[in-house]
Amino acid sequence: MVSRVKRFAVRRKISHHRETMQEPVLDFVINALQRIRESSPFPPRASRTVLEQLQVRGGASVEPASGKKELLGALNERVRACVKCQHLACTRTQTVFGVGNPNAEVMFVGEAPGADEDAQGEPFVGRAGQLLTKIIKAMGFAREEVYIANILKCRPDMPKGSFGNRAPTPVEMQTCRPYLLEQIDIIQPSVIVALGAVAVEGLLGTRGTMRELRGRWNSFNGKPLMITYHPAYLLRNQSPAEKRKVWEDMLQVLERLEKPINERQRNYFR
Repeated sequence: MVSRVKRFAVRRKISHHRETMQEPVLDFVINALQRIRESSPFPPRASRTVLEQLQVRGGASVEPASGKKELLGALNERVRACVKCQHLACTRTQTVFGVGNPNAEVMFVGEAPGADEDAQGEPFVGRAGQLLTKIIKAMGFAREEVYIANILKCRPDMPKGSFGNRAPTPVEMQTCRPYLLEQIDIIQPSVIVALGAVAVEGLLGTRGTMRELRGRWNSFNGKPLMITYHPAYLLRNQSPAEKRKVWEDMLQVLERLEKPINERQRNYFR
């Protein structure tokens, strides 16, 4: 009887030792894969789903959507009360925080709300936003499955008697940028898509022509960043060739996410 108890105790001790050793090893593998996915143009063939399963098995947990929703809600309340840019706080109808899935794999980032967004409190709801929704659907997502936000959470003010929208200033973007950083930190998207040169400047601090910037992978806080034209550009330049450029950028995003791409998708705008 004593020998059986001893053997059971030894087996239990070995099992416990294996379990305690397994978690650091799994953490090491998970972190290594994540680093490769974020820094290499040729990521390992490990999908986000597989990584999340490894995290669960290894003792770590994936942030539930409900928890992220609460964090985003608290951040949104801070944004609503923000008056750091007095001139914008005085002229805005409301702040425009962001919309979409807190667990989104793709996060689209534009420059600032326009008149339609200022009125409705949701980013990309005007003509450019409607085109963005079509692009998202063509990728195989619903608008509700991705996350959409802007560098600025307030519409840039316009001189009295002026119409249209203006681009945010560098100072305005730097002032509002921490809110976007917190959004990205909470959502943890697999890929960020910067829409237009102003969004690129707000994220990376880089100025350049879109001809030079688009279609290339960059890194933002360890996240893969794809740069493409703002949908408003396509409203002004509706040639199939320009649409094809944006679509090729989105194909790269789908490939990075390891999403299936059918022949019809590959041949859009050709």
